Amino acid sequence: MTTNPLPEVLRYTAFSADPEGGNPAGVVLDAAGLDEAAMLAIAAEVGYSETAFVTAADGRDLTVRYFSPKAEVSFCGHATVAAAVAIAERTGPGDLLFRTPAGEVPVTVAAGPTGTLRATLTSVEPHIEDATPDTLAEALAALGWSAGDLDPAFPPRIAYAGARHLVLAAASRARLADLDYDFERLAALMTALDLTTVQLVWRESPSVYHVRDPFPVGGVVEDPATGAAALAFGAYLRDLGLATAPATLTLHQGDDLGRPGVLTVELSAGDPRVRVSGEATVIA
Repeated sequence: MTTNPLPEVLRYTAFSADPEGGNPAGVVLDAAGLDEAAMLAIAAEVGYSETAFVTAADGRDLTVRYFSPKAEVSFCGHATVAAAVAIAERTGPGDLLFRTPAGEVPVTVAAGPTGTLRATLTSVEPHIEDATPDTLAEALAALGWSAGDLDPAFPPRIAYAGARHLVLAAASRARLADLDYDFERLAALMTALDLTTVQLVWRESPSVYHVRDPFPVGGVVEDPATGAAALAFGAYLRDLGLATAPATLTLHQGDDLGRPGVLTVELSAGDPRVRVSGEATVIA
């Protein structure tokens, strides 16, 4: 009796040219023979916040699914960047199309300023919705924050650009840096609202932000660099008139975890979709 060998699992970090920075992701380029249970088991064994599985490919047109160690997610930005760079290293830079559970995501890979490959992905069409007073109260209680810890210029909202994220803005960098939350309580709230992360932000300047993303629903205390949340945040800023297209925004994430990464968010005039780009490199 013979058994099919397990596919190769690649490990990349996204949104950094340094393997010690950014957000690690697993990448399986040949997942055609894997069922959902097998993909979930591989993601749990890898242990990163997400692993991308290419389940079908027709040239540069790919069907992709994403799994955290606990569940499938509709879309993951950093694993998309990682997978796109892994593919480009094997087939050359250029345009790719990722068909994800959230919709079609075009990706372009080119050499970055350091020579490391850089991927730019375009979101599905985003949308924003209000966060109810009860949602805000429970989120603040789980985080251990007070209403006075919030920046009143950034009203709480749920933002979507492939996955749902609750956006909360800290009034100070110190508040953002001091993150010690109730894991189970926040996970319960996020599960009830179908949230992927909570996008915590602090504005350094009109075009520079520092962000953090608790991710208890994925079995991870904090995501070091979150492309899907960056896309949602770009849509949030435009929807509320806090950024005017065309605009380029720089998001710093992972500094408080010792894994610094940089996410570049682009808003284009006349196009509601948002773009995020970053470098990726293999983890030895």
